[in-house]
Amino acid sequence: MKKITLFIILLILATLAIYLNRSYAYIYDEIHRGNLKAPDKNQTYMIGENKNNPNLIYTALGDSLTAGAGTDNYRESYPSLVAEKLSNKNNVILKNRSELGYKSEDIKNIFLPLAIADKPDIVTIFAGVNDVHSNISKEEFRNNYDEMINKLTTETTAKVYIINVPFIGASNLILPPYDLYFDFKTKELNEVLKDLAKKYSVKYIDIYSPTAIEFKKSNSYYSRDLFHPSAKGYAFWANIIYNNLQ
Repeated sequence: MKKITLFIILLILATLAIYLNRSYAYIYDEIHRGNLKAPDKNQTYMIGENKNNPNLIYTALGDSLTAGAGTDNYRESYPSLVAEKLSNKNNVILKNRSELGYKSEDIKNIFLPLAIADKPDIVTIFAGVNDVHSNISKEEFRNNYDEMINKLTTETTAKVYIINVPFIGASNLILPPYDLYFDFKTKELNEVLKDLAKKYSVKYIDIYSPTAIEFKKSNSYYSRDLFHPSAKGYAFWANIIYNNLQ
């Protein structure tokens, strides 16, 4: 009887281990299979050409979510949609400083100097999903963001906005228990961002709360890899972001 019980326990553990391994690999296999790219490689866009309007420089720092991966046209990315809304009163020069796969450290090292050189009026920083999926520690994430916010607030006159980390990934892509694990990691990093926003007195924009549940209701918010947003998903984000710009 003891041998049978032990065999059953070992069988259950082996089955669980296989499930955990394959469901984890499945996430990244599907994302890779989607083979998404940014809509185009330009980094500067002019939106609005009314000579009577002043120019406003908007620099968007981020990863594939800022680049607009999952859309067919850069105008469907959230920075472009936000810039379009801002162009009601200003001619907007949009500087999209983003790259697929970048973590907060990459953005700090590569795009931060460019953002400072842009002499922007508005800066949004939107990173963290790749940090979550790369298991970057809270301390490293905090240090990266602390340096970015510190330099942007002391070396530019821009209004700086911190967009928190969304939970993304369709329910049929990120299976249990990884949905709970990645959600936990996301909330951890968002607490870091909230603290830093308070430290530097910059605006903290919460897109996690209004979208975490909503994005689970329909895969129409996702592109073909079931991870990056579709045009509909980016439009949802853009409305929240624009409505929080001061």
